[in-house]
Amino acid sequence: MGKRRERHQNPQPFLPVDDVDDVSSVPSTNKRSKAPCHQQKQEKFISSGMSSKILKEALIQQREIEEESELSKSNDQYNAFSTFQSEEVAEEENIDDFRGFSDVQSFDDGGYEEVINEEDEKILEAFFSKDARPLRTLTDIIIEKIKYQDANVSSDSRPLPKLDQSIIDVYKGVGKFLSNYTAGKMPKAFKHIPSMQLWEDVLYLTEPENWSPNALYQATRIFASNFGGKKAERFYRLVLLPRIRDDIKKNKRLHFALYQAVKKSLYKPAAFNKGILFPLCKSGTCSLKEAFILGSIMRKVSIPMLHSSVALLKLAEMEYRGTTSFFIELLLEKKYALPYRVVDALVAHFMKFIGETRSMPVIWHLSLLVFVQRYKNELRKEDKNNLRILLSKMEHKKVTPEIIRELDNSQNRGEKSDSTLITSPISVINKTIEEDRFDIPDVPMEED
Repeated sequence: MGKRRERHQNPQPFLPVDDVDDVSSVPSTNKRSKAPCHQQKQEKFISSGMSSKILKEALIQQREIEEESELSKSNDQYNAFSTFQSEEVAEEENIDDFRGFSDVQSFDDGGYEEVINEEDEKILEAFFSKDARPLRTLTDIIIEKIKYQDANVSSDSRPLPKLDQSIIDVYKGVGKFLSNYTAGKMPKAFKHIPSMQLWEDVLYLTEPENWSPNALYQATRIFASNFGGKKAERFYRLVLLPRIRDDIKKNKRLHFALYQAVKKSLYKPAAFNKGILFPLCKSGTCSLKEAFILGSIMRKVSIPMLHSSVALLKLAEMEYRGTTSFFIELLLEKKYALPYRVVDALVAHFMKFIGETRSMPVIWHLSLLVFVQRYKNELRKEDKNNLRILLSKMEHKKVTPEIIRELDNSQNRGEKSDSTLITSPISVINKTIEEDRFDIPDVPMEED
């Protein structure tokens, strides 16, 4: 038998966790010192001194984080202000980078030649005002003001306002430049006009009636972005609107630059309504060509619901001038949720014609059809009855049956929808099917 191996015993006793640090003090017979087992280690408690240091460090870091957040907020405000300034600079650069519109460019006028015929135009002319006066321009108002201040001013020449001679010379030169303007930078002196107190007098010196179409487009861009509501309305009414009407009357169409100028003016919808839409309808001489061109712009640009409601209310209360129905139909086609006050005003507008002896134009019947189609469930029962009486007197062979059909298939204001009235092509059987278990048909069996 082989020699029996002796059992080696560890002379070092097993140490608890608390005495692990004192391992070096115990003598060891092994040449190699083994690392203590990780399973025997436990997490020690942190002393009070160390915990206070950690808390102090955490407070310091929290203060640094708060300071950084405040700094970032201030930087965001500065960046927002700087981006706002950069946007203004970009807008000015865009104005200066204008390359101009050519006379060849055209736009969609809503298919005027296809929709309107001579008979409709003659019917609408019957509603035009016979005592209509031409629209007053900025030149007319300034000349009248100068003559009121000085009775000795000659009526033959173009009088000058009481301004510094240097200002008069500068803006007369600007006017000559704008009369031949096609593209490029606008004069810096012209860009300062919106900030002037006597901006109308200074603008009068530039002779706006002689501006080129591209110059008027650039001026509309500048004034629409820098003027307030009242000043923008005055510019639209005294400068832009007369120029548009003269161009349509003279050329039987609207220059593309002027078309884009009207489109820019719609970015201030309240000023557009008060400065262009309402004066045009009140003039009593708005032609269908003018209405269709202006309407094509209003269709393409989004008008806020509030401004559309105000426009409908004012047009409904306005004296009827033929083309008023065209703008009413156009605004109704936007399908806004109108207040009841506007709906009632439109009903009253149509009921005004119950005693009318003249034949109404097709556009009037179409506007009534669109109104009933869009807001038939918002009408009161008595309003529907009154509209049926109106339709019995004002009848159109194609449009009137459609209006009556819409009125018949509608609910009154405030009524809830009744699901039982809804007819469906699919009949639903709710009754349970009862079977007789003794009444069973014979089933043929196959022979063996």
